[in-house]
Amino acid sequence: QVQLVESGGGLVQAGGSLRLSCAASGRTFSSYTMGWFRQAPGKEREFVAAINWSGVSTYYADSVKGRFTISRDGAKNTVYLQMNSLKPEDTAVYYCAAGRRGLIALRAAYDYWGQGAQVTVSS
Repeated sequence: QVQLVESGGGLVQAGGSLRLSCAASGRTFSSYTMGWFRQAPGKEREFVAAINWSGVSTYYADSVKGRFTISRDGAKNTVYLQMNSLKPEDTAVYYCAAGRRGLIALRAAYDYWGQGAQVTVSS
């Protein structure tokens, strides 16, 4: 069982930066692929980024590639999403997720989810 708690959301102007954190409980954190998804009002939840269990491999949605960076700290059981050059269209609730099916962009590949963190980018 893995419990996930996101933090670091907020309001930022376009072009600004935010860093989201996701703290995980459970002794098996290091064996999970970790992912970030987001859901804007009236839209489906979509994949943002994922990182494998070792932190060596990452995978990004085209819409955030080059602007967002996912990383993990095994000693702190925490995964991060550094978001730079933010755009109004990045406004959404961001969810952290954990799974054991590899670097996959599908929601069904993830077994555990956090409660979400609101990110609002003003123009």
